[in-house]
Amino acid sequence: MKIGILREGKTPPDKRVPLTPEQCIEVQQKFPHVSIFVQPSSVRSFKDEEYSKLGIKLQEKLDDCDVLLGVKEVLINDFIEGKIYLFFSHTIKKQEYNRDLLQTVLARKVQLVDYEVLTNKTGFRVIGFGRFAGLVGAYNGLRAFGLREKLFDLKPAHQCNDLVEMYSELDNIKLPPIKIAVTGDGRVAGGVLEVLEHLKIKRVLPDDYLNNDNSTNPIYTQLLPDNYAKRKNGSTFELMHFFNNPEMYENSFLPFAKSTDLLIASAFWNPKAPVLFTASDAKTNNFRISVISDITCDIEGSIPTTKKASTIDDPFYDYNPETGKLETAFSNKKNISIQAVDNLPCELPKDASLDFGRNLIDKVFPSLFENDADGVIERASITKNGKLTERFSYLQDFADGK
Repeated sequence: MKIGILREGKTPPDKRVPLTPEQCIEVQQKFPHVSIFVQPSSVRSFKDEEYSKLGIKLQEKLDDCDVLLGVKEVLINDFIEGKIYLFFSHTIKKQEYNRDLLQTVLARKVQLVDYEVLTNKTGFRVIGFGRFAGLVGAYNGLRAFGLREKLFDLKPAHQCNDLVEMYSELDNIKLPPIKIAVTGDGRVAGGVLEVLEHLKIKRVLPDDYLNNDNSTNPIYTQLLPDNYAKRKNGSTFELMHFFNNPEMYENSFLPFAKSTDLLIASAFWNPKAPVLFTASDAKTNNFRISVISDITCDIEGSIPTTKKASTIDDPFYDYNPETGKLETAFSNKKNISIQAVDNLPCELPKDASLDFGRNLIDKVFPSLFENDADGVIERASITKNGKLTERFSYLQDFADGK
């Protein structure tokens, strides 16, 4: 079996890779029937020569490969008929900007395996960049707070060589007794907590957080759905009921908005679920939050102050709660400062790639290269033989242009 590692074609270019040079060697040793070829690229965080010096062949044309690995969406004109592709397709939510991509995949009889829906037999995702979104999102939120309050000026994460250097930057700061609220408990939130624990910030329970306004040290709390949502009819909160019937709930976050300086939003949000707070809430005098790091980056979603995605080069902007308009970052103390970079893992591409490749090797490749007994590849295949698979048949109208 021949595996091709694709050159990332999207703009702006993505520096991440599905496999590092050393991991390519590991794959070929662990699966002796597999050979890996790499399409040359000038933008990868791992250079072409790092692959070639380990004996990995660089090859512009990958037509003879059976499986093609990328990270972000493949350019429409680059799809090769009948191949198996693995990448983040951003099609499963009927994203309009990728309708042409899905149509092309079907027309060229590509088997599209989407990283986003690779799950184990119990239904849990096995791969993703969520941890690094959390790590960098937390760092960026702290960086925004330091700049806004003129306390410290952290080096941008993308200017750090790796995670070790990013942590060393944090070691040089001292936080005032601020209160930090983190939403969510998935991979993204896990990355956030790693950063806060590195800083040795004290963790407190949500109730204690609300009642603690005299601390001399920074504190943080982790908020789960039962902390920020409640049944409209007053019934007891039930997590699975909330997931299955989000429209039956309303937000209960406001007590935390009155007690928080920095909000780090890392919880998945269903558009049918209540927002965390409203634009009207943000206008009130007791709305205390001054900085929001919105890692989820749902535009005008659960965080209504997130009016647009920001970029790695220009990560911050201010939201004026009185006008609802966006202004220059840190321009007015009455504004709320927002971090909303939508490709945070790209700021630490080497570390993120290493982590991603590790999960590919351990949790995906045994099913891809040997026996898919647990249906890992089957469940994540959006298309096959020119048709949508049964699990993704709901995309048919979307693919038909309706």
